[in-house]
Amino acid sequence: MSFYSRVRAAAQASLIHLLFSSVIAGSIAALVFLMWYPHPYGLLSGGLGLFAILITADLICGPILTLVIFNPQKPRREIITDIALVTAIQLLALGYGIHTVYQARPLFLVHEIDRFNVVGQPEYQGHEVGPSLAALPEKIRPEWFRRPIVVGIREPKDSTEKQMVMFDSLQGGRDYSQRPEFYIPYDRDYQSKVLAKAKPLAKFLTHYPDVMDEASTIAKKAGISVNECLFLPVHHRQDWIAVLDQSAKIIGFLPGDGFMVM
Repeated sequence: MSFYSRVRAAAQASLIHLLFSSVIAGSIAALVFLMWYPHPYGLLSGGLGLFAILITADLICGPILTLVIFNPQKPRREIITDIALVTAIQLLALGYGIHTVYQARPLFLVHEIDRFNVVGQPEYQGHEVGPSLAALPEKIRPEWFRRPIVVGIREPKDSTEKQMVMFDSLQGGRDYSQRPEFYIPYDRDYQSKVLAKAKPLAKFLTHYPDVMDEASTIAKKAGISVNECLFLPVHHRQDWIAVLDQSAKIIGFLPGDGFMVM
């Protein structure tokens, strides 16, 4: 077999490998961006960039290895062994990537006074929060296939608990939003706290007129006008706001620095 024929056969095998890898990557992307990082959490938490790097590396790794080692002149058993080895390496890399993205995923959108905080495992600063998460009511307990959950924060039980959190946060430790034991359902009883701090969306749009069309689309889907919408800033890696209706239900998100407008 000529060198050209060998390269052509290897390229065909590599292309087939790439197609199969793309199908798998697409399925995983659906899980990641529909469940773990629904818009705009992929931007807020950096999940979009992290996933893109991991998947790109995995898509390149497997087909290139196939291109290098595939040779139709090898015995059938050796070809199968080579393919199995490349697949194993690729699956291990993919598994590590999925685990990394899963560990970094946002678990909660926590309302705290005048903002919403995006909170995932990294925000717990390495503390063991498993028991606290398991003790949460079922409707706000994170699960494998659950999207980020909107929650509120209860008041401290006493002055001792209040001082403990305050001193810890002042020293760089965890604030209320990073303590699952303080999470409570974001229900009708709680939402009055949100409305007390929410501002008219129209005020935000005077500073960010370029998102007016997006705001109109969000309001229309909710069956209200833009002038009826409210907002609160969302605090994380990028500047966004949560768009609220008159009952403090989150109806969408818009990019922009809400703290500047507040």
